[in-house]
Amino acid sequence: MFYPDDTNRLRADVLNLLDRFAPPSQRLKALIAPHAGYIYSGRVAAAAFATLRDSAQEIKRVVLIGPAHYVHVPGIAIPTVSSFETPLGRVPVDLEALSTLADLEFVVRADGPHAPEHCLEVELPFLQSVLASFQIVPLVVGDALPNDVARVLGRLWGGPETLIVVSSDLSHYHSYEVAKRLDGATAAAIERGDWAILSPNQACGCHAVAGLLIEAVRHGLKAQRLSLCNSGDTAGARDRVVGYGAWMFESTEA
Repeated sequence: MFYPDDTNRLRADVLNLLDRFAPPSQRLKALIAPHAGYIYSGRVAAAAFATLRDSAQEIKRVVLIGPAHYVHVPGIAIPTVSSFETPLGRVPVDLEALSTLADLEFVVRADGPHAPEHCLEVELPFLQSVLASFQIVPLVVGDALPNDVARVLGRLWGGPETLIVVSSDLSHYHSYEVAKRLDGATAAAIERGDWAILSPNQACGCHAVAGLLIEAVRHGLKAQRLSLCNSGDTAGARDRVVGYGAWMFESTEA
């Protein structure tokens, strides 16, 4: 539904999107990227993932977190499966890392929420195209509070080997001009680290974004904007648009 199922075409599409951006020299700790169909949000996602090219060799684990769209989750869902698969191949799940979350009362082990979910899956071809070899820690957020997300991210924070990717779109189904205004305000809040004002009306992954912002402040990191637009700028009509943004958090670790 969101990208081609043909291996060669998918690889070519992703590389073409990534090649539009020159990677920065910074080492990255975290990214926020959108999760719509590539025709709509692919270039915004590419702006995020292209930043990883210079540090690709040292990243071995990606904490991949986004909102539950289809199955109700009373907290945060972690899978039991050993890998996720895209047309570009299988990506192993870091089961050891997931086991460190088992004692948290809001963490549930369940494959059901992951099975139909697109918000994590659409980020994988970008990661597979940029990183050499990595494991994922897949987390689907339902009713969890931002501080719950922050607790999880704190446990998984790690060092230069660990990247955090939060998957979230912005406003949904407003007119083009209204969306620009709303998404501009949301972007400014993210860049201020003002997590408490974020709501589902501003970003479908608001709890995951807010949790990242809480933990980023603890580590002295701030969001840097890479791209901001909506589907009216890419491939859709302008009467009912979806907003997309990309941000990076530069690592301060030696």
